[in-house]
Amino acid sequence: MKNLLPRALLAPAVITLFLWMIVPLVMTLYFSVIRYNLMQPDAVGFIGLENYIYFVTDPSFTVAIANTLLLLGSVIVITVVMGIGLALLIDEPFPGRGIVRVLLISPFFVMPTVNALLWKHMMMHPIYGVLAQVWLFFGATPIDWLTDFPLGSIIIMISWQWLPFATLILMTSMQSLNREQLEAARMDGATYFQQLRYMVLPHLSRSIAVVVMIEMIFLLSVFAEIFTTTGGGPGDASTNLAFLIFKQALLSFDAGVASAGALFAVVLANIAAVFLIRMVGKNLD
Repeated sequence: MKNLLPRALLAPAVITLFLWMIVPLVMTLYFSVIRYNLMQPDAVGFIGLENYIYFVTDPSFTVAIANTLLLLGSVIVITVVMGIGLALLIDEPFPGRGIVRVLLISPFFVMPTVNALLWKHMMMHPIYGVLAQVWLFFGATPIDWLTDFPLGSIIIMISWQWLPFATLILMTSMQSLNREQLEAARMDGATYFQQLRYMVLPHLSRSIAVVVMIEMIFLLSVFAEIFTTTGGGPGDASTNLAFLIFKQALLSFDAGVASAGALFAVVLANIAAVFLIRMVGKNLD
């Protein structure tokens, strides 16, 4: 009886959480195996794996996967490398360090849509944007970033927003670095780069693994920046997997194909998560 009471008290929360997760997944699985186009609500029927085949054979699918992987890898590399650099810069005490830390972390709290609008209109606009004015100052022709380099522009926007997260995690990890060991290495004649390679980077390896894992999971679902700025274009130049699913669902009105794409994205995210969790586990060991 004593063992049943705690379980009975936990049961409502566990059941609610289970239903909250399983019902949408089951509904998505159901719609992925039926013909369900919002423009043809009467033409409904079981079609098996046809939605999956249609989604995978879509000409935009290969481009979307390539763009997703390129965006993912680029943002992770930029944020980790620059995050390490910033963490090292602000690790040493200097006047105003507290204010600098707050300013460095601030972009992470900007909403994705606001981030996209800021870069689209204030920074990358080819006429009155900050970058255009810099180009004109040096006598160069301004670049229409969102037209000429759509995916690169998205990568810059997202890197700007996620860099504070990486900096915060790595900066926190730097606080636990043994200063006595660094001082001993310095007295033994170790150069700065030798200290960085053999002491600092190994110490940061766990934090880097955590940053990579969390960013990879969240960056697989990037949508707001693309929707607000390029709309996936020109053509499919900046379309990723999440935006392709959106196009199938709300532009082609095909809920069946969109559901198949959503399940494909779930499987892809889980595969990535499994490898990343193992990587983090090895670092923790």
